[in-house]
Amino acid sequence: MAASERGKAPLFWPLAALVIPFVSYLGKIRITGREKLPAEGAFVLAPNHYSEFDPLIVAVAVWRMKRLPRFMAKESLFRVPVLGWILRKTGMIPVARTSSAASAKQTMAQSRELVEHGRGVIVYPEGTLTRDPDLWPMRGKSGAVRLALAGDIPLIPMAQWGTHKIMGRYQKGLSLWPPRKPVKVVVGDPVDLSDLRGRAGEPAALTEGTRRLMDAITALLEQARGEKAPAVRWNPTDHGQKETGRLDS
Repeated sequence: MAASERGKAPLFWPLAALVIPFVSYLGKIRITGREKLPAEGAFVLAPNHYSEFDPLIVAVAVWRMKRLPRFMAKESLFRVPVLGWILRKTGMIPVARTSSAASAKQTMAQSRELVEHGRGVIVYPEGTLTRDPDLWPMRGKSGAVRLALAGDIPLIPMAQWGTHKIMGRYQKGLSLWPPRKPVKVVVGDPVDLSDLRGRAGEPAALTEGTRRLMDAITALLEQARGEKAPAVRWNPTDHGQKETGRLDS
């Protein structure tokens, strides 16, 4: 159960004691749809991503929904002294840049571990901060869908809005004043992947599942922003942009 999950992860408590007051000073988080995050068992949570401060907002929101915020993290971070130890002890999941066959094998192993331990993981399907100039979700990558399909795990879309007022995209430093900037977090119903079950290795299934996921995230962000998203989702390659690294102004 969720309560026992937090009780069996003592390292999270001192981290929470440090992070939550800091984040709560900067942002006033209001969560809609918290009942849609499973109270127990495995899940893949897929939020939008437009600020380098996003992970702290998402982590605090997930903690307040009584689950442990575990992220996919670059494998190289696990080799950093102290940080690597914390990542391993808190159950974060390393992601390596490998061949397709090795990647598929890794995904299956990660899915089995999530199901076996009843853990959730947070995966940013865009892979990096959105390139969309108005901060709408851009084209997604298939990692979140692949992970969910491999273990038949609920895929939960999430959108958050307001973090850019704390730290804008690629902003240096935080906007400390005024404190308690409003941040809306909206959790959606699980994305229906039932017709794609057992097809985690098929590119067409992954493409379709990712489209559904990004549509769901975008709809939630429209709700949070009170605006309509562009009809066509931003595709970095159509605009001569790299899909990794910082976006040059």
